[in-house]
Amino acid sequence: MEFRKLRLAGFKSFVEPAELRIEPGLTGVVGPNGCGKSNLLEALRWVMGEGSPKSMRSGGMDDVIFAGTGSRPARGFAQVTLAMAGSAGEEIEVSRKIERGTGSDYRVNGRDARAQDVRLLFADSATGAHSPAIVGQGRISAIIAAKPAERRMLLEEAAGIAGLHVRRREAEIRLRAAEANVARLDDVIRNLEAQANSMRRQAKTAERYRALSDRLKIAEASLLYARWKAAQMASEAARSAAADAEAKAGDLTRIAAALTTEATNTSANLPDLRLAEAAAAAGVQALRQSRALLDAEAAGAVRRRGELEQLLAAVARDAAREAALAEDAGAAEGRLAGEAGDLAGRLAGVEAAIPGQLAVVDAAVAGSAAEEAALSAAVDAHAAALAEARSAADAAQAAAARLARAEAEGRDLAARLGRLAPAPDSGGLAGAVDA
Repeated sequence: MEFRKLRLAGFKSFVEPAELRIEPGLTGVVGPNGCGKSNLLEALRWVMGEGSPKSMRSGGMDDVIFAGTGSRPARGFAQVTLAMAGSAGEEIEVSRKIERGTGSDYRVNGRDARAQDVRLLFADSATGAHSPAIVGQGRISAIIAAKPAERRMLLEEAAGIAGLHVRRREAEIRLRAAEANVARLDDVIRNLEAQANSMRRQAKTAERYRALSDRLKIAEASLLYARWKAAQMASEAARSAAADAEAKAGDLTRIAAALTTEATNTSANLPDLRLAEAAAAAGVQALRQSRALLDAEAAGAVRRRGELEQLLAAVARDAAREAALAEDAGAAEGRLAGEAGDLAGRLAGVEAAIPGQLAVVDAAVAGSAAEEAALSAAVDAHAAALAEARSAADAAQAAAARLARAEAEGRDLAARLGRLAPAPDSGGLAGAVDA
């Protein structure tokens, strides 16, 4: 394979389209530092499939596009085309184009191609982006200090069998992919076998379902036939029942005709019956009014009875209260009687103690008579209390007051007798009165 022409456009420092002709013999590029000599080598490696930005002395693959200067704007793409002659003399043109932010694509003789196809094309020609035929800065010392494995790779590339290794690598990748596909096919076959077994079970289930469906259809047909026979028998029974009903209807029609005749005969007597009904209705109305009056009187009697019962209950309560008052008056009367007896005993003692003082005794008797009179008044008041309970209570209180006054008068009489009687007898009289 012979390189003949290298065209660049927008690649690094080559902002304008440029073309490098590689003539037979020795072609050299001479220029000062920074004029772009290394960019030509990098463009050659880049079009042959270089994929490492570090090999391009860039931070990213988009950095190979002209970034612009103070006087020139940046470019949106970069393209490098390599024209060469094949082993059979045919013209081969390999082109690589990159657009900012979208990646790069390859073309071989105007047709789209893969990066691997381009690398394989150059590997078959014992060249490529990493071929020992391309010697860069520091490459000689790297080859001298290379390890045996690296030297072997260099020798293989020089011998032109690097493409075989690339194809071997691709074949191994394809083989591994084929093995993965085979394993996948085994899994698919196992899944299909499981599905086939499931389908067989489903087919058996479907066969049983079909058999059961046929039996069910036969049973449903038998049931429908039995229902039809039953319906037919019911229809015949209904027809006979209808005939009987028609016969009964004829009999009822005759009876209705007779009843109609009778009703016609009866309607002639309706005026008299209506008059009788009106009279009966008037009597019923009068009875209703009488009943209403009686109900009103009964309700009044019930109310009156309730009122009387309430009055009787009140009288009973009053009688009980009067009885209690009467008992209190009796107790007061007994108490007064006891006190009268005590007074009588005291008077007797006084008469026995001072037989010579008749005037004083008479005065004491007069006091006793006054007390008896008060006692009689109290008894009368008690009798009046029996007649009226509240008056009796007042009389009892008055009797108690009178008794208190009588006792006071008795004490006064005793004191007077003490002052009037001789000294030896005064002590006994005072003691008798106090007793």
